[in-house]
Amino acid sequence: MSLSMYQASVPVFIRAFKNLTGVLQKGEAFAQAKKIKPAVLINDRLAPDMFTLSRQIQIATDVARRGVARLAGVEPQKFEDNEKSFADLYDRINRTIAYLESFRPQQIDGTEDKPISFEIGSNKMNFTGKEMLLNFSIPNVFFHTTVTYAILRHNGVEIGKSDFIGNMPA
Repeated sequence: MSLSMYQASVPVFIRAFKNLTGVLQKGEAFAQAKKIKPAVLINDRLAPDMFTLSRQIQIATDVARRGVARLAGVEPQKFEDNEKSFADLYDRINRTIAYLESFRPQQIDGTEDKPISFEIGSNKMNFTGKEMLLNFSIPNVFFHTTVTYAILRHNGVEIGKSDFIGNMPA
């Protein structure tokens, strides 16, 4: 049996965002325990020229939503980028998961060769569905969720690989 475009996208992104929620919960608990204002973690970054933790989550959720919508041939759902608290970030992740769960395999499967074009800034991106998923969407979601993890870990939050990857099926 071959792996479908749906199986390689929607469940993968949902799992990543559920695990990210757990990572954020540990970050929030850490901030409370250490009496650190949540904004300190939410606005932190790994380097001066990198995005903040909140922006990393905004980008990861945008890429997943937009990528799946493009595969399905629907207008991507839009979110405002105004998260300032852990509760706001959880809400954004939960809305993203709910949106991803609204897609069905028949909307996504068979889109491997579908031409997909979009702009990022002044750059015109042209892909097939498979290229977009494997070479753009998945790497970007995992890059930005990894950076979120790294920002929290760098600040002393006790998280590890199993928090990021989650429970492995038996």
